[in-house]
Amino acid sequence: MKILRTVSRIIIGLVFIFSGIVKAIDPLGSVYKFHDYFQAFNIGFLNGLSFPLAIFLCTAEFIAGFSVLTGLRQKTGVWGVLILLVIFTSLTLILALTNPVSDCGCFGDAIHLSNWQTFGKNIVLITFAIVLYAGIKQIKDLFSKTMEWVIIVGAIVFFILFSLANLIYLPVIDFLPYKTGVKIADEMVVPDGVPVDEYRTTFIYEKNGIKKDFNLNNYPVNDTSWKFVNQKSVLIKKGYKPPIHDFIITTLNGEDLTQKVLSYPGYSVLLISKKLADAGNKHLSEGFKLGNYCMAHGINFYILTSSGTEEVKSYNNGLLFCSVDETTLKTMIRANPGFILLKAGTILGKWSWANVPGKEWFGKLSDN
Repeated sequence: MKILRTVSRIIIGLVFIFSGIVKAIDPLGSVYKFHDYFQAFNIGFLNGLSFPLAIFLCTAEFIAGFSVLTGLRQKTGVWGVLILLVIFTSLTLILALTNPVSDCGCFGDAIHLSNWQTFGKNIVLITFAIVLYAGIKQIKDLFSKTMEWVIIVGAIVFFILFSLANLIYLPVIDFLPYKTGVKIADEMVVPDGVPVDEYRTTFIYEKNGIKKDFNLNNYPVNDTSWKFVNQKSVLIKKGYKPPIHDFIITTLNGEDLTQKVLSYPGYSVLLISKKLADAGNKHLSEGFKLGNYCMAHGINFYILTSSGTEEVKSYNNGLLFCSVDETTLKTMIRANPGFILLKAGTILGKWSWANVPGKEWFGKLSDN
């Protein structure tokens, strides 16, 4: 039994520490996932809680795992793990049955699991947690209670600061498909022979006031007595989807600039703001100054946003504003505004508003 408790402690500790760290590396990803949950369950009015919940969740997971693995305040850690697993297991069962959100986000963007896979994982973990709880009376303190709490509180403070640093300066590890070094066009290619999405198409026809469903094999194509009413297509099997599948840049007038941006042999800078109103005037103003400097030195500069046309027109600064899907922008960079440097469609650098290089740094690019 002692060996089983040791194995359970190691597995629980490592999984919870890993889950907490990958969420802390990308806290905005957790914020977006909470938004998805709130929208799926029609409680969008709670969106304002997404950020504190994201920080609380990753910290709680890390500290619970840290406590169980190291033995520091281990009884408290076991209780924390049990509470989190009861909540997670119940939630993932609901998600598995209803599938309102396809990926629960338990390991952020580092590892994607289906809802049923996540539920199965939680069942295994809660079994290990029960083993730990069964032996909770045998747990002994390693140090004095005061010393252990000092270490735990110090770990909490450090971990929160780590999360905030990743929020401000971009994730220390980029789990997104738009990583530095990636040639975007290559990640959009669908290889030959891979499975594609399969749909079941149903045609609804009406005759003598009676509606009937038909499929592709038996619909009344030559029987004019049937009148077409509607058509429904349901995805029955998901096919291959390239890592980057939704990268489309258009001007406000609808002109597609995607290939122009990706094929340009020189340097291009993308200022990315999913919503201009949320970016802050100071950060945008600095970005616009950088844009004017780049354009004056032969570096293409594009502002990518999902903001509406009227809002965009209020920023009359002579720079080129382009429209991009909001989800794509969130996937490209975890900052508002954020900056991406391209050359021949390859990502050479990514920065948030807090650590983007000065104009002089970009000026040196124009000399190359």
